This record gives sequence, C-alpha cells and structure tokens, in this order.
Amino acid sequence: MDILGLISTFIRVVENGSIAAAARAKGMSPAAVSQSLSRLEAHLGVRLLSRTTRSMTLTENGKRYFEKVRHIPHDIELASQAAANETKPQGPLCIATTAAFGRYVLAPLMPAFKASFPDIDIELISTDRNVDHRLEGVDVSIRIEAQLNDQLIARKIASLPFIFCAAPAYLDRAGTPQTPGELSQHACLVFRYPTDRRFLPWTFMVNGQPVNAKLNPSFISDDIDIIARIAVNGGGIARLASFVAQPLIDSGLLRPLAWSGHSGESTIESLPMNIYACVTERSALNSKVRTFIEFVADAI
Repeated sequence: MDILGLISTFIRVVENGSIAAAARAKGMSPAAVSQSLSRLEAHLGVRLLSRTTRSMTLTENGKRYFEKVRHIPHDIELASQAAANETKPQGPLCIATTAAFGRYVLAPLMPAFKASFPDIDIELISTDRNVDHRLEGVDVSIRIEAQLNDQLIARKIASLPFIFCAAPAYLDRAGTPQTPGELSQHACLVFRYPTDRRFLPWTFMVNGQPVNAKLNPSFISDDIDIIARIAVNGGGIARLASFVAQPLIDSGLLRPLAWSGHSGESTIESLPMNIYACVTERSALNSKVRTFIEFVADAI
C-alpha cells in the first residue's frame, strides 16, 4: 500500500475543500480520490472526514491527523530537490507514451534532449496499451486523461487542442457542419480506446457546460493514424490532436472546422487533450525523471 500517496491525496482534499477539486489538482478521477480516502481510513481504523452529498468536514481525528501529516509532502519535495540538485542526470531512462504522442511529439524532441543530457540513456515505449511501471521497468509515462489511475502520481504538463477536420473533397460533397448538433448528419471517424474498447467522446463546452455530440460513426479504429488517413481520403470528419492534424491542414489535405452557436450568445469550444507525466511514487522523481518532465513541458 502506498501510504505516502494516500496521505498526499488526503491533504489535497482538505486543502482544496472537496473531492472533486482535489481530483482535478492531482489528475485523478473523483472516484479514485474517494477510494484512496477510504483505504487510508481503513488503514488507520478511524474516520478522517465526514462526507455527505452536500458537504465535507474533518472529524476530530481528522483534524489531529492533518496537523501531523500536512508537512510530509513538502518535506519529501525538498528532499527530492536536494537529491536532484546534487546528482547529475545520468543512466537509463525508460519512458512509456501513447503511440501518437510518441510518434509526433516525443520522437522529434529526443535528439535535442539527448544533446542536452548525453549521460541519460533513453528507451521509449510507444503503445496505447496499459503499461505497468513496476513490471516493465518504466521510470515515467506520458498519458492522456483516459489512462490515469490511482496507482500513479500524475502531473499535468500540457493541454493541447483537438481539431475537427475533414478533407476538402468531403466538405464540398457533404457540406460543412456549423454546430456540434449537425455532426449526427455526417460521417464521423471515431477512435476506440484499445485498452477498454470505449469510444472517446467528442465533448464540447457550450456556454460553459460540457456536451457530448451525437455521432454517426462511419469508420471506427483504435489507431489515430488510420483515422487521419481515412479523413485525408475523404472518408468523413475526424477529431485529431493538433500535433496530428496541423501538418495535414498546412499541406491542404485537411480543412479545419469552425463552430458557431445557434445564436450570437452561444459560445462553443472543444475540450483540449490534457497530457500528464506519471510516476509510481514521489521517490521516483529522481534527477533524470525530473529533467525529462521539465524538458518536455517546456518544449510543448
């Protein structure tokens, strides 16, 4: 049991005032945060938080425990920084990443990273399956939100836009949708997440509220490059990460869609792709891992 991780989650909940806010801060789901709190309470044998659907307050035991442990993450962070500052980044570094992010973003950055830190030996695992850090010797993984779980400590390093796009030939033939509601009348190229077979929804913020568009899947694939190729050849509308879509748009192979509301008061925008750097525990944030995370965050 990762007691330090459970304590860290408990502290975040207290400091942020709610489970939902702590989940956003840690890059976890609210359910995972709630489960972490339950495991910590079961380990201690006491109730730390009194939770209802409307409020959350510390119990007396919770107040005493919080005062004793609230300094622990800060002390660990200071110790990690001290160790990192005293140790030159060197040795093997195993990085796991989603296939598309590895191909389009990380691979082009690796020569510059190696030139800056020649003593770090890089292994890059590029896959959309679930990677086990401990079993596969992974030091750090780069994940999207759908891959996060409560066994890892996640830090958001970037938010990259999704671009809805299609080939000019398709839009000339089928017309250009002006609102997300019109997508159901078009051929949509949908990505199915390979690890759990879920469709990744096409989510929009409409006047500040999240709305999932109703889709008419014309093609389905678990490979984003296949979806991009189908789109280029006129198969329909695709939702692609900017690092996949932009080169195809710049070359004229795809045309981006722009959304308008039903009235001048409506505002519509696509939710971004949030990118996280993940480690098993804070002690895994050694100098080479820290150096890599900072390099990638700065680059993108």
